[in-house]
Order: sequence, then structure tokens, then C-alpha cells
Amino acid sequence: MIFTIRTTVGQESLVVDILAHKIKKEELNVYSISVIPGLKGYVLIEADNEITIQRAIMNASHIKGRGIVGGEVKISELGGLLEAKPLMKSIKEGMKVELISGPFKGEKAKVLRVNDSKEEVTVELLEAAVKIPVTIHAENIRIIKEWFFLGKEMSLNGWSKRIDWRR
Repeated sequence: MIFTIRTTVGQESLVVDILAHKIKKEELNVYSISVIPGLKGYVLIEADNEITIQRAIMNASHIKGRGIVGGEVKISELGGLLEAKPLMKSIKEGMKVELISGPFKGEKAKVLRVNDSKEEVTVELLEAAVKIPVTIHAENIRIIKEWFFLGKEMSLNGWSKRIDWRR
């Protein structure tokens, strides 16, 4: 049985370490503890029953509220979270990205071209004095998330963009 535990956002790994130590010490029947990157503020725990998980999370720090959210989670509900999405499929022209390695580390850029076969992305640095296209490996960028709302421009992290319904 898999259950979802609510934690402090950003402290998921710390909660896993605390619970792993406590489970080993008390010899509880917990089979796995998972932190899913896209699921902030939650940890998944697989155990034989809910009482075992209640014992594991009792008095543990960074556990929010009652701890267990909802009830048992079916594996079919986790399918979308557990499958790996190809990096090149998620990068589109016009997206705002941040460079995470290389000489331009920390710079924000706009994607000009995507080369799927070589896994390279050509970007234009936004804060540079001269707009020069730079080709880098796709693993060296991080997509800056954007929010869209009914054709109006909305922004997150200081960037704005109109909705493109073709995506």
C-alpha cells in the first residue's frame, strides 16, 4: 500500500533521511520511501498498512498536518509522475531558459532553435549587451516555468508570454 505524506516544501530529502533512520531503528514494515522531483512538498511511502506509517511519521520533524494525505494511492495514479519525459520533447522555440553550466552559468536566455538529433539548443542571451546566438548541449539548460491564463499575458519569475494553444 502506497501513501502520500505531506512535508515542508524543500525538505523532502531530509524527511526521507529522518524516516529511514527511524524505520530502521524501530524495525517497521516499510518497503520504500520515494521523493518524486515534480511533486514538491510530498513523499510517497510504501508499507503494509496505514498504522505502520503513522508510527513511522509520529513526532518526525517537517511533517505537515496529520501527515497522511487522503488515503491509499493506486499505482495507476502515479503513472504520470513516474515516467521519464525526454528532455528534447519538452524544449520548444521561444521558451525562456536558464543556463546551469559553462561560461554563461546563471544567465537567462531565449531558445532560438532546437536540434533533436544532436541534442543541442541554440539560445540568445537576454541580458547580454550584444545578442549573439550560442549553441549549447540541452542538458546545460533549465526551463523557466511560465504561467498562462486565457490569452492574457501572465508571468512567473519575471518572464511573460502569450498563450500558444498549439503546444
